[in-house]
Amino acid sequence: MSSELRLKKLRGSGGYVMATVTDQQQMKGNLGGPDLFLAPMGRLDSQKITKHFCNTCEKEFEGPPKIKYENPNEEVAENLILAEKGQYICNSCSAVIAEYREFRKQNETVEVGSAKPLETSQTTQISQPEPVQVKPEITPATQPGPATAVSSIEGLAVYDENAKKIGKAKQVGIDSNQSVVLVVIKNDGTEGSIPWNSIRKVGEVILLGSPAVAAQPGKCANCGFSNKEGSKFCEECGSKLQ
Repeated sequence: MSSELRLKKLRGSGGYVMATVTDQQQMKGNLGGPDLFLAPMGRLDSQKITKHFCNTCEKEFEGPPKIKYENPNEEVAENLILAEKGQYICNSCSAVIAEYREFRKQNETVEVGSAKPLETSQTTQISQPEPVQVKPEITPATQPGPATAVSSIEGLAVYDENAKKIGKAKQVGIDSNQSVVLVVIKNDGTEGSIPWNSIRKVGEVILLGSPAVAAQPGKCANCGFSNKEGSKFCEECGSKLQ
């Protein structure tokens, strides 16, 4: 693979930068379309950035934007650490041009495990969507209080939006994006995770489905990342926003 540097436009949710990058960096920034994205590349050497464009200012500036970052070294899953997170910030108006996160395995020879579970003490509570009547073949959901203890959903049967049983609830956890998920044991015995906002009803069973709420401006339908309002592409996964 060539190590030659090439000047490329790297897009973010709030603008773009012009930078010289290697072929390997281009591969990281290519999410399957014609554009290259800044987020998957992480923190670039500011000396390699020649210009930046801010959507808020609607103007291109010479030189690199400000790069702010921190190293939380926080364990977000088994054998997975959030090593660094940062932002590319416009020098003129301080708007965020792009955000990035870099993860690292603690042991490169071992696969990443389940999402890190939340504390399951009696005081730990997770807000629940308001339950409604489920289909007749399923026991109707009972009315929970304004919050349901994590332990109270363990072992409940999980049904999809077509009332088909897909498994049983195991625990509540946090995925690599630090979003709350429901960890389930599928019918075939394997584990999987479901975004918390995909839970539609909770009672004697858990019913999945898209919650009937208004779409949030800038929220990616593919990965759920909240982008800056007015963004055309998701900073996290590169998908085109609605």
